[in-house]
Amino acid sequence: MAEKRRLQTDDLYRLSFVSDPQISPCGHNIAYVKAHIDEKTKEYRSHIWMVPVTGGKPRQYTSGPKSDTSPRWSPDGSMIAFLSDRNGEKQIFVMPTNGGEARQITNMRRGAGAPVWSPDGTKIAFTSAIDIEDKPEDLEKPLDKKDKDALEKKKRDEPTVVTRLHMKADMAMGLLPPRYSQIFVVDVEGKTGVKQLTFGNFNHSMPQWSPCGKYIVFSANRREDADWEPYLTDIYMVPAEGGELRKLTPSTGPCSSPKFTPDGKFVVYAGHNMEHGGPTLTKLWKVPVEGGSPILLTGSFDRSFGDRCAGDSRLGGSDNGPTFSKDGKTIYFLASDHGRSSIYKVPTEGGDVELVLGGDRQIFGFTADDSGTKFAIAVSTPTLPGDVGFYDVLGGTERTLTSVNEWLDEVFIVAPETIPFKAKDGLQEYGWIMKPVGFKQGVKYPAVLQIHGGPHSMYGYSFFFEFQLLANKGYVVFYTNPRGGEGFGQEFVKAVCGDYGGMDFEDLMTWTDVAVEQGYIDENRIGVTGGSYGGFMTNWIVGHTSRFAAAVTQRSISNWLSFHGVSDIGYTFVERELYCDVWKDTQKLWDFSPLKYVDNVTTPLLIIHSENDMRCPIEQGEQLYVALKKQKKEVEMVRFPGSNHELSRSGRPVLRVARLNHIVRWFDSHIAKNPGDYKPSL
Repeated sequence: MAEKRRLQTDDLYRLSFVSDPQISPCGHNIAYVKAHIDEKTKEYRSHIWMVPVTGGKPRQYTSGPKSDTSPRWSPDGSMIAFLSDRNGEKQIFVMPTNGGEARQITNMRRGAGAPVWSPDGTKIAFTSAIDIEDKPEDLEKPLDKKDKDALEKKKRDEPTVVTRLHMKADMAMGLLPPRYSQIFVVDVEGKTGVKQLTFGNFNHSMPQWSPCGKYIVFSANRREDADWEPYLTDIYMVPAEGGELRKLTPSTGPCSSPKFTPDGKFVVYAGHNMEHGGPTLTKLWKVPVEGGSPILLTGSFDRSFGDRCAGDSRLGGSDNGPTFSKDGKTIYFLASDHGRSSIYKVPTEGGDVELVLGGDRQIFGFTADDSGTKFAIAVSTPTLPGDVGFYDVLGGTERTLTSVNEWLDEVFIVAPETIPFKAKDGLQEYGWIMKPVGFKQGVKYPAVLQIHGGPHSMYGYSFFFEFQLLANKGYVVFYTNPRGGEGFGQEFVKAVCGDYGGMDFEDLMTWTDVAVEQGYIDENRIGVTGGSYGGFMTNWIVGHTSRFAAAVTQRSISNWLSFHGVSDIGYTFVERELYCDVWKDTQKLWDFSPLKYVDNVTTPLLIIHSENDMRCPIEQGEQLYVALKKQKKEVEMVRFPGSNHELSRSGRPVLRVARLNHIVRWFDSHIAKNPGDYKPSL
């Protein structure tokens, strides 16, 4: 065996990412998406792969220089539908399971997404965006180069008139075009063409067929004041042949992930009624198709539906459920608890929630076969970015089917230690510590405190390339879930609201004390970093304590007063998270703002921000930089072009590597190295 080496920033280019595991109806094979970074272009590419549940060498199902995603088995297992941008915009293709030529079945002007087969396998429901200026006869005429050039010229030469409150979005990296997602149905054989089922200036998503094939349910906010209440989505039903929409839910909160029960009598969905505002835990519900009030199924389960675990080594979406047993009596779903994302079950009639498949890991996607007893799963651990596996519910057997990052055997990978601790108010909490590569007893090492975003997210048993890199550079890496994090119940999640910089700050300082007490951290050589909410908290920390030797704030918030009007979510976030009216509570919002405390900052600060971040716009970083620079504090700002809030997770690979290099540079240059430390080359 070759001698191991230390992980380097350029190793990010070697990562492969799995997502969206889809088990065949018969339960014999799993299709999944495998993404990688092209060696020459340094851009992401993805293809669909296939692996038998019994094991064996995975085979590549699609190929080419572009990206293929979203594999979906036909009901009889003979075909797979998928999305591909091989001919320009993403369109739906179908291909025989045993291989052959892929056949394009949509040709939508703005591309297609979210393909779902009808129960009889003759049609596929999907979503596609329609611009309000698009003519009906042009919906299936993709834009050619001339059209695209004309649109670009229009952007350059004509002013933009804005009339919407929700005017921009982070994923759009700018102003939202006057474009809305609609639901369509296409005949797989091309006999009847494409049929549009939804209309109007509203976004519609997550289509699902009824077992009889006569109806489709979906999620949408069709309120006249949708921009004022963007989270009040409902579940709607529409005839598959077209017709009048029928609303199934009472418009009291967000509703998503609808699925018909196998008997077609109910629709199960994920949602809540805003009982605790924005951070209300998402539960499972069912609502009668024929009308009636929703029924709460997981009321006694003090955890949120879905995978809430943070990570920086995944690309693409994966199914969190709900899914059903064959007899329809059991619902399976993902939920997050104490740093773990696991599969749970609950009776369709409601009742106690039971753990089905857990462990110290993150299960970030799963699907079930027609029997409802065989699962395809996607799994990550602190030492494994992600692989596809199989689980037999009846037999209790599990096997890993892929090994997409075998090259990690060449480098040092550190497993964190879980450490329970008591918060300042006595609450039981948990943290994780990664010792540096080459760790020796009796040596005190530099360290970095990592703070997650959200704040309603969760650190836990998942893989972070960034954490591994810092451990390989000689740092202790330690992290926890302060008040506001997911996985510890409703009271814990909402505890940060109206108290940003309060108990969450105390939790982080207590955890830092606990980490130092382990005996191998030099308390005079500790750095701190975080992004989004973690960036806000980094800014808050350096304004309220001088215990850290260096700090890196990323995609951060510095001024809540301006954030309200410039963030794509600011106009609702401030009210729901800080419990403030921006017009009446200006002093309170200023008191919550790290910018107020720049006089106190003595910690050398690096500000990392993306030019096109619409979630935490770059003016938040600029305000902080100017204030610190004007006072001649030690500060730098690194700006990333053509990037949004997701830079660290799905940004351009070359910029992700550059970001990591700047983080390492800043800590290495501001945290002194002592004899006995590992001295990395930059």
